[in-house]
Amino acid sequence: MRWPACLLLLFSVVTARSQDTVRTMFPAVRGLHEMVGAANNLEVAAGMRMLAQGGNAVDAGVATVLAATVTEQSRVGLGGEIPILIKMKDKPVIVISGVGVAGSKATVQFFDHRTNEPWEQPGRIAPIPAIGPRAAITPGLVDGVLLALEKYGTMSFGQVAAPAIEYADEGFPIGEEFAEFLAELTQYHAFWPTSFRFFYPNGVPPKRGEIVKMPALANTLRQMAAVEPKTKGDRAAKIRAVHDLFYKGAIAAKISDFLDSNGGLITRDDLAKFHAEQDEPRTTTYRGYTIFKPGFWSQGPVMIEALNILEGFDLKKMGHNSPEYLHTLIEAVKLAFADRDRYYGDPKFSKIPEQILLSKAYAAERRKLIDPAHASMQSRPGELNASVAMVGGNGKSSDKDTTCVNAVDREGNAFSATPSGAWIPSVIVADTGIPLSVRMEVFVTTPGHANQLAPGKRPRVTLSPTIVTKDGQLVLTMSTPGGDNQDQAMLQTLLNILEFGMSPQEAVEAPRFQSSHFYNSFGFHEFTPGRVSIEGRIPKPTIQKLIDLGHLVQPAADWSNTSAPTVIQVIGGVLNGGADPRRARYVFGR
Repeated sequence: MRWPACLLLLFSVVTARSQDTVRTMFPAVRGLHEMVGAANNLEVAAGMRMLAQGGNAVDAGVATVLAATVTEQSRVGLGGEIPILIKMKDKPVIVISGVGVAGSKATVQFFDHRTNEPWEQPGRIAPIPAIGPRAAITPGLVDGVLLALEKYGTMSFGQVAAPAIEYADEGFPIGEEFAEFLAELTQYHAFWPTSFRFFYPNGVPPKRGEIVKMPALANTLRQMAAVEPKTKGDRAAKIRAVHDLFYKGAIAAKISDFLDSNGGLITRDDLAKFHAEQDEPRTTTYRGYTIFKPGFWSQGPVMIEALNILEGFDLKKMGHNSPEYLHTLIEAVKLAFADRDRYYGDPKFSKIPEQILLSKAYAAERRKLIDPAHASMQSRPGELNASVAMVGGNGKSSDKDTTCVNAVDREGNAFSATPSGAWIPSVIVADTGIPLSVRMEVFVTTPGHANQLAPGKRPRVTLSPTIVTKDGQLVLTMSTPGGDNQDQAMLQTLLNILEFGMSPQEAVEAPRFQSSHFYNSFGFHEFTPGRVSIEGRIPKPTIQKLIDLGHLVQPAADWSNTSAPTVIQVIGGVLNGGADPRRARYVFGR
């Protein structure tokens, strides 16, 4: 049988196109006007609702964050913390630090003499507890989103909180992860009656898809929204009244009274003095793009240091996820994390050698330390004489986590955030539904270290949203959960886009590595030399080559990387979304 020439030509074109098309697990999401990416459909719906009502990206981002503090308490709660990056159209990128501080009673001396908490194994305790009231810092998330809303949003707190109030009041179908965590952590919540009543009103963990209501949290959010119409003045004055209620008024009184009764280290005065802050982003350039990250009170500059090192290599020539490429990235990440572990901390309390760490000249010297034939097994920070060495413990820390929110509106304004903290198992402040953060455990007690605990100091968080521009115009926003893994996962995702031309969805789904060659940010702060987890979709010969180079490879499942970014990229007026299916991320645009 002879085929007509036109059909043969059509078959050849279709075959060629199918070979070029990458099938993704989550369908491509594109739009012309606005887009929101987050952890679930309820959070994204909250943000899109603000945009449909005429709000901007900041309004949408704040509404999405507040919805997450209801529907995703497995990863974030109202008592948590948040760094935010905002880029308004034709304006510079700004940073908001919504990260709380150690209470005035939180001292190294206090923790040096602490005894076992009831849930800790005798003789195996971390320097600072990982859960419980004594692990709490002041809530930072609330004032972080209020500052963003006041300065860069257009709506009232009542408007942006409306979806969260509805979810808490009317109920929402609980997701798989949240339900699974509640089932696994029942024994911890049993230590605090307020938590057990809040999470298990029927005495047992809810099953996935079951409708969950949080009336105490709904009432707290409703109280906050009700302050605005009672307050005289402009929109900013009304939003500041919400701050005062939470940090100085009736809600603050409930938080401080509860902590006083349960051995907490935060006072009423600590709450009253706390304010989120606007900050300058830390930046670098890479192949003509400008990358913006939060400052050294976060993990953000790790990506900047790694990109500065990698800019000296021809990564595209190496080939995506080739042995040479993966080895080079892993070794660059090790060097960046070594500096994090030695020098990063709250700049208000510690002298950070910022200009050196962020410089291209410093990166050129660091680049020379990468041996193409051998994997490094040491932590090798630069010799900058600015902080003492990190001291690791012998225990095994549990992985902590977070969530992510990204929003872009029709005007080109952008919001990127990494809301976190107050995850379960959490202590619920009586009658408020507010879970306390446990971020205190990120501090170290080593004298002279940049991240040493001190009253009023921010812990160096792992939270690290990202904005990228070119010639001053927005290119993409990106953030992810993943604890210590955040910046190495986003680094790989960003390179997938900038170096290899992947779409955001292809970029977040591509197989990744996850190095553990750093001092853990949590718990015992243990150092794990050389270990790297490699997803199973990376070919076995590539994995074997990495083993031959000396990497301590842990073969992992195909979709096991613990980070899960959402990305919104702008190309020619089109918004292109990416949502990592590893952790059921969600993105929608129109």
